[in-house]
Amino acid sequence: MTKRVAAIDCGTNSIRLLIADVHPKTGKTEDVVREMRIVRLGEGVDATGRLAPAALERTFAACLEYQDLIERNSGGTPIPLRFVATSATRDAENRREFVEGVKGILGVEPYVATGDEEARFSFTGATSELPHDRHQAPYLVIDIGGGSTEFVLGDGERGVIAARSVDMGSVRMYERHLKGAAVATEAQVKAARADIEKLIDRAADAVPLDEARTLVGLAGTVTTLGAVALDLEEYDSSRVHLSHLSLGRIRDLTTRLLGMTAEERKAVPVIHPGRADVIGAGALILLAIMERVAPSLTVPEVVVSERDILDGIAASIA
Repeated sequence: MTKRVAAIDCGTNSIRLLIADVHPKTGKTEDVVREMRIVRLGEGVDATGRLAPAALERTFAACLEYQDLIERNSGGTPIPLRFVATSATRDAENRREFVEGVKGILGVEPYVATGDEEARFSFTGATSELPHDRHQAPYLVIDIGGGSTEFVLGDGERGVIAARSVDMGSVRMYERHLKGAAVATEAQVKAARADIEKLIDRAADAVPLDEARTLVGLAGTVTTLGAVALDLEEYDSSRVHLSHLSLGRIRDLTTRLLGMTAEERKAVPVIHPGRADVIGAGALILLAIMERVAPSLTVPEVVVSERDILDGIAASIA
């Protein structure tokens, strides 16, 4: 017997909705509605410490859309909703303004997850459909968001072994190092890479990265890179899910994306216009992580997962 639930993940760059029928015993989800809006809630937060009025307005507009979708897919009976807010709202001085706005629209107060909680939701979602007979444990799950990246090491028997969230996301690295240049300069890329390496070191203090045998990547940066690597004319989640990106392919994609202007990236069919300016920074993060953990992996590649924190949140409700 399944249970219909609604989960919302509000991050630094996007806000996403999943309405799903969940199997309470297994935690596996069957999608009813899965939607994403680029709202850039965390725009400028790294520099100002505050959520910008325009960013809040974009986010509340998406919440109104999601409230309508939830009502239309509830079957006439209210369904449980969990709204989890992540990196941007953890960092913002005026997060109460965000909390009250969401509560007024959706009727629930956003739960501002800690980095470690975010990591555990991501691990649960990402490994729910992983073919364990084909991929050796322990699994290192990396969730590259707009403001932070979660590192979670675990396996099928013990679940999560270690987790750490660090303030290293595609929007944050873009705003710190790559913003302002039409094409990223060598000096900008070098500075971004040095920052990323320090943050990976911080993650490695808590998570034994060298124990990973399989790397699993999720969220918009990784799935977009997967779609670009497949040369898709339009995004197809069924082809992206559980596809593989080799270390060499990630190097090539990173060089290519960092060498393009934002307008050129927007012309690539599977790159969402709202992600075009920051995808190069996201690729650089993935490349640095891959190069760090590749020696320990059974195969030097990342498994791309469409199942992520949203699925973990949905499972937590059921």
